[in-house]
Amino acid sequence: MTTSDAQDQSLYQRLGGYDAIAAATDDLLGRLQTDPRLKDFWKGASADNRRKARQLIVDYMVDAAGGPAFYVGRDMKRAHEGMRIDDEDWAVFMRPLPQRSTISACHRVSGMMCSASSRA
Repeated sequence: MTTSDAQDQSLYQRLGGYDAIAAATDDLLGRLQTDPRLKDFWKGASADNRRKARQLIVDYMVDAAGGPAFYVGRDMKRAHEGMRIDDEDWAVFMRPLPQRSTISACHRVSGMMCSASSRA
């Protein structure tokens, strides 16, 4: 792929499309849900709740990257309202992700979107 080809692709395409974003979401959620500081945010969530939240995140990321999904969830501020996410929690979430470029790119997109809507 030439530089010109890469410039012609959407962010969604450069990230690898739906499957790559879904895999990156799974990796990110796995890291967050096992992190000692953040894991309690999922405490008490049923398997159905977790599946729904995962799909909302995938849809959000695909939509934000210009892909063929339409995010129907709440805005980030409202979605995280009352969760008492503090600056230290946010710093853990925003830690650099060395694993794959798709994960890192999705993490940056989610961080920009969440930051722009101001943390709750």
